[in-house]
Amino acid sequence: MFAVIRTGGKQYKVAKDDVLSVAKLTGDVGAKVKLDVLMLGGDKPKTGAPLVAGASVEAEIVEHGRGEKVVAFKKKRRKNTHRKRGSRAHFTKVKITDIHAG
Repeated sequence: MFAVIRTGGKQYKVAKDDVLSVAKLTGDVGAKVKLDVLMLGGDKPKTGAPLVAGASVEAEIVEHGRGEKVVAFKKKRRKNTHRKRGSRAHFTKVKITDIHAG
């Protein structure tokens, strides 16, 4: 069985024991979180409008961190103009512990 979850404005297809990096979530390492379920897959798929009623995905927070540096460099040739901006997005690594169909 798999599920499609929504967190941080993105959607992820997950199964039990998957480990994935998502946008930063609140909570300490080892804490349990519940995530929104948009779709349940398997023998009898269920879709929500927008969420599947009674379904939930439990995940455990494994670690918090910051991603790789992303540099946006823009330059206009022969104008002596350039702009350099960088960022490192915060992330949370979670492990999917259980999928409840509801």
